[in-house]
Amino acid sequence: MAKNGGSSSKTPKISAVQRVVAALTDDIAAGTLSPGERVDEARVAEHLGVSRTPVREALNQLVAQRILVSGPRRGVRVAQYSREELSQIFEVMYEIEVMCARMASQRLTLLSRSEIELAQAECSRVAQRGDRIEYVHANEALHQAIYKATGNEIMEELASEFRRRTGPFRAKKFATTEDLIASAKSHESLLESIFSADSQVASNGMREHMAASFLQTLEAYRTD
Repeated sequence: MAKNGGSSSKTPKISAVQRVVAALTDDIAAGTLSPGERVDEARVAEHLGVSRTPVREALNQLVAQRILVSGPRRGVRVAQYSREELSQIFEVMYEIEVMCARMASQRLTLLSRSEIELAQAECSRVAQRGDRIEYVHANEALHQAIYKATGNEIMEELASEFRRRTGPFRAKKFATTEDLIASAKSHESLLESIFSADSQVASNGMREHMAASFLQTLEAYRTD
């Protein structure tokens, strides 16, 4: 972990609270923290080298975002949903992702296309290596690149929120190297549809992608 001293004056500084929020949301999205798992305040503080005050503030923020939930005896846990609740969340996420694909196809620039292509290349690379955690991170980065390509910060923020909330559940579908390779392969037709510059083709491509993802997530959730 980098120390605070000696950093360039041009490097934007983030607060301790922001660091904790970023670290926890990353772990949750990657499935490192599982649904229903208790978040140990003292352990997080020790791991990140901060006091418990910013950790407590970060936990409060994530509870407000419904990524974490408060439990008995002041405990905080990763949000856990029933299959019905997860279906409702995915229903909304499905529509948001379709809108992102449509908007991205209409507003795609050379820069945003290159960022999406680089993210996909990373997905393929880590999938072949069989690195589950890194693949989940790469997969998130790919979708973030698509959100960014919409050119709409509000849409980007909204889509990102739903990905964070469903991260632990979606991560469960990546059980084997074959799962990772198949997922990376499925991106090819999705990106082809977005790069077509046809908003309807892009929408249909994302619909197919998200429907398959949702079914795989539910199946993994059933057998967990």
